[in-house]
Amino acid sequence: MAEQITVSVDSDVAKLYRSASDDERRKLDLLVNLRLRDATESGKSLRDTMLEISRNAQQRGLTPEILQSILADE
Repeated sequence: MAEQITVSVDSDVAKLYRSASDDERRKLDLLVNLRLRDATESGKSLRDTMLEISRNAQQRGLTPEILQSILADE
């Protein structure tokens, strides 16, 4: 059974999420769920894991537009 939680994100991410189709939102929800599960099972703090994910994504050039394009392809 799924439960809802509130997560703070920057305004660009919020706009992209709100403008996404229902299918894209389900994919994003699944992605966040998996990453949170990984974070809680790794023994690292959630904050450290989130910072690492953000840093890695930025270093690799991931932008909100690229992520949206990737999700749209699936």
